[in-house]
Amino acid sequence: MSVNIILKKDILWLWHAIFLLILCCFARSVEARGIEFNTDLLDVKDRANIDLSRFSQAGYIMPGNYTLKLQINDNELPEQSVDWFTTEDNEKESKPCLTAALVNFIGLKPELRPQLTWWHEGQCLNTDSLPGMSQRADLGTNTLYLTIPQIYLEYRAPNWDPPAQWDEGIPGLLFDYYASAQTRHEHEKKTDNTFTGNGTAGANVGPWRLRADWQGRYDNQASNNLNWDWTRFYAWRALPHRHARLGVGEHALFSDIFDSFTYTGLSLRSDDNMLPPNLRGYSPEISGIAKTSARVVISQKGRVIKETRVAAGPFRIQDLNETISGELDVRVEEQDGSVQTFSINTASVPYLTRPGMVRYKLAAGRPSNTQHHMEGEGFVNGEFSWGVSNGWSLYGGTIASEEYQALALGTGRDLMAFGALSLDFTQAFARRLPDPLPDTQKGASWRVSYSKRFDETDSEMTFAGYRYSEQGYMSMQDYLNAHKYGRAYGNGKEMYTAIFSQQLRDWRASFYLNYSHQTWWDKPDNDRFTLTATKYFDAGRLRNVSLSATAWRNKYDGSNDDGIYLSLSLPWGNSGTLNYNGSFNQGNNSHQASYFNTMDERNNYQISGGVAGQETLASGYYTYQGDRARINVNASYQGNSYSALSLSAQGGVTATAQGAALHRTSRPGGTRMLIDTAVKDIPVKSYGADTLSNHFGKAVIADISSYYRNRISIDINALPDNAEASASVIQRTLTEGAIGYGGFKVVTGSKTMAVLRLENGEAPPFGATVKNSQRQEVGIVNDDGSIYLSGIQPGITMRVSWSGKEQCEFKLPESLSGDISQRLLLPCRLL
Repeated sequence: MSVNIILKKDILWLWHAIFLLILCCFARSVEARGIEFNTDLLDVKDRANIDLSRFSQAGYIMPGNYTLKLQINDNELPEQSVDWFTTEDNEKESKPCLTAALVNFIGLKPELRPQLTWWHEGQCLNTDSLPGMSQRADLGTNTLYLTIPQIYLEYRAPNWDPPAQWDEGIPGLLFDYYASAQTRHEHEKKTDNTFTGNGTAGANVGPWRLRADWQGRYDNQASNNLNWDWTRFYAWRALPHRHARLGVGEHALFSDIFDSFTYTGLSLRSDDNMLPPNLRGYSPEISGIAKTSARVVISQKGRVIKETRVAAGPFRIQDLNETISGELDVRVEEQDGSVQTFSINTASVPYLTRPGMVRYKLAAGRPSNTQHHMEGEGFVNGEFSWGVSNGWSLYGGTIASEEYQALALGTGRDLMAFGALSLDFTQAFARRLPDPLPDTQKGASWRVSYSKRFDETDSEMTFAGYRYSEQGYMSMQDYLNAHKYGRAYGNGKEMYTAIFSQQLRDWRASFYLNYSHQTWWDKPDNDRFTLTATKYFDAGRLRNVSLSATAWRNKYDGSNDDGIYLSLSLPWGNSGTLNYNGSFNQGNNSHQASYFNTMDERNNYQISGGVAGQETLASGYYTYQGDRARINVNASYQGNSYSALSLSAQGGVTATAQGAALHRTSRPGGTRMLIDTAVKDIPVKSYGADTLSNHFGKAVIADISSYYRNRISIDINALPDNAEASASVIQRTLTEGAIGYGGFKVVTGSKTMAVLRLENGEAPPFGATVKNSQRQEVGIVNDDGSIYLSGIQPGITMRVSWSGKEQCEFKLPESLSGDISQRLLLPCRLL
């Protein structure tokens, strides 16, 4: 069977190879830009019935409309509709029409527009107006290749495209869910059956994302068995060229300065996710002076972070990644052979902004709750952070309503070798407070934040903070609670936070400390302390054994919760892990052993057993990553206490005019891609996510990144035997929440030899092409109408083209043997 398949594919390639070889051998040049074929040398019966027009001009493409991928230098862009016209001075020459919309999509710098010239009545770009720009097309790969000097293009970064190439997606509906069913039986009590669910429903209309969050619960033991709520209604859209996000509806205040609260209204904020990865967040600026054209290398502990070339004179490098911290080594290699070296130290804390950049957040509306009721008067909020210079940032903001106002101002400083520091001050005023509170209350709050990485010891204090609030200080949420409950319970006083990590690489060990202390003016203090130590080692033939210990203390309302947690992990087999977990908590000790195994990319499970006090424990779960949903089954038992069994599913459905599909998802309402293969059971994957197209040839890849170039491909090694894909990769850069759309040209069906005949008994000309209903080329007519057809299916109709247009069509029989040795005689009816 496999031999026959291989022979059929070999015969197909042989026919095409022979045909192209004939064209190459018997063509002779007649013009600088064209070729003429000496048909007298072709070994065909009817030399007068030959159509080689599509090959008669080097690179010639017949006028018409084509859907092609764009290849800009090394970057592949999504398919676009491109018209082909004959040139104004040579009817035998054709060129693609790069319209103004396509030029904008390509990402040419706006300042170049005045120097551009156009042809075909001003509709198409004259590529000669940009020196160094060239173009060529390859219909075999459905690609238009454009070579454009980088200086003409907007800023690009690896896997990131400028806003002109962002895709808003297509209109559609979505419904994402997490649903769980559980039955629990407690010792000597009734069985409790519970069903819960939550998720997001939504619609995409142009650039707008309309969303509604929902949750529901059914409990047969509750007095109100069924509860269903729409907890939030909201919408947003991207403002790409402003790198901002506009929102409307119910939101939580998104603030770096003020405490958050929920409200209904409008929001407008800059979105760092829209910036290139190297321009997001805060990163230091590196400046210097080059004596000549120089190579600048920035490294950390020998690892090159960035390498670039600068012209002679002052230079500034501003696009370091925001995650870089610690000491950086800078090496400037001059063209004359001399070298400059220096080091800088950097750290990052919130509120630091890159030099020259401004980040902002604006909001307006009324406070509200999850029942959609307004709970206060209208307010406005605004805040900003401005990168004043390489080391200084200035930030501040305000919340203002008729009865409550708060004003904040602060500064951030990169102290280089000494870390980074920010300080801010907030003054709040509240009036018309309910009894028994005073009618008017005011107070201030101070905050200090610090961050430092110690390269010498491979340790990092990622964040250390202190905040003090006067007794009269009220946040907006405090003010709302005072009006709602008649008192301001939980008025914060002091808060300390410290997070410290230490790596001991030579010992293959690490330590992590997290400590927070919070006090209030009107209730007991709260302390949280966690210390974790982890050690990796080898034990005989076992590699990367992990031993971890965590100690904690939680002090809340005057009571302490102290404990120690131990964990030991041993690799076992090819994909399994043996684990031991022990918990020691004020006499409530437990010991548990478990085995985890990853069966394949879609299936994993864990079984465990142990003791808790005097009772036995047993549990297990199984997870399946399905094409339509993620399924989890979980069972647990504790002696003389309870037994439980649960089943959960997480997924969604996305529906558009181009098709619909069920799919798994973990980020409700997020960005996704609808893939059209036109054929069922085609394997589609993207960055670890994989699925099969459904019965209608549709598949959805969910949880993909926004404002980031996503690569979706067909797994050609897993294609069905009767399917072929002419292209296996597409790329899209989608805005947040978009439903992207892309299609693969997949031909499915068997292959066979056939003979085409017109109604007058003659054959279509040698070189005519055959396309299926999806306009995919499936064969080329050879001598006397013979043709090798691929992708044939019973009863389908195909069309034959020559002289630049479709001329006739034929229908395949309802029953096909698929035997290549038997030629089909197919009448072709003129159109």
